[in-house]
Amino acid sequence: MSSGDGADASGGGRGHPSGGPQTGDPDDLEKDFALAQPPPMPREADDPPDFPTFTTLERPRVYASPWCGLRRDWIRLPDGSEQDYHIFEVTNAVAVVPVLPDGRILLLWQYRYPSGRSQWEVPAGRIHAHESPSEAAARELLEETGHRARRLVPLPGWFPTGGISAHYAHAFLAEHCEEVSATKHDTSEQILVRAFPEAEVRRRLLEGRFADAFTALSLFYALGLPHKAP
Repeated sequence: MSSGDGADASGGGRGHPSGGPQTGDPDDLEKDFALAQPPPMPREADDPPDFPTFTTLERPRVYASPWCGLRRDWIRLPDGSEQDYHIFEVTNAVAVVPVLPDGRILLLWQYRYPSGRSQWEVPAGRIHAHESPSEAAARELLEETGHRARRLVPLPGWFPTGGISAHYAHAFLAEHCEEVSATKHDTSEQILVRAFPEAEVRRRLLEGRFADAFTALSLFYALGLPHKAP
């Protein structure tokens, strides 16, 4: 996906945009969330060489909140030209596929304000500062379902919006989940928890019934990859 990049539509050159706060240091996010960084991607023997990287000239933040941020970077391209590139800042996340001892899979019936829809999803959420992905996965599982897993198996992750953000999702298979407490949902969360037979989840996945990408990808990896017992 390619969006958020391009020349200044106003015709102006390099400089700070107006109309928004420019607070905070982008490096702070990288320091506080160092444990949440994506793992290196293994290379295949026939992969082509990496493209030349862009040179970052400035990284002014034009909007900042406890939830997200927006930067308008100024970059130099390999041909020597300069342009702006808009970057959406949001901390990395986890998605969890919870499996009960009898093989059923827990899913959440959840309301999403931006789309105005209620839909089935796997437990997911943001990684907190100085928290590892596995710690975040265990916390989100407990908060959203009241369950704790005997074992968390890392699954492949992904960049949901790689053209405009470095936001990365870590996925986990949560095996042998057992209920240990009540759920702890935020006031804006409307969530119901239900257990489904694996065959039913697989049917819905193959029929395209999961519109949430975190859910579809996590289930695809959890149901499609072999997992060794501890």
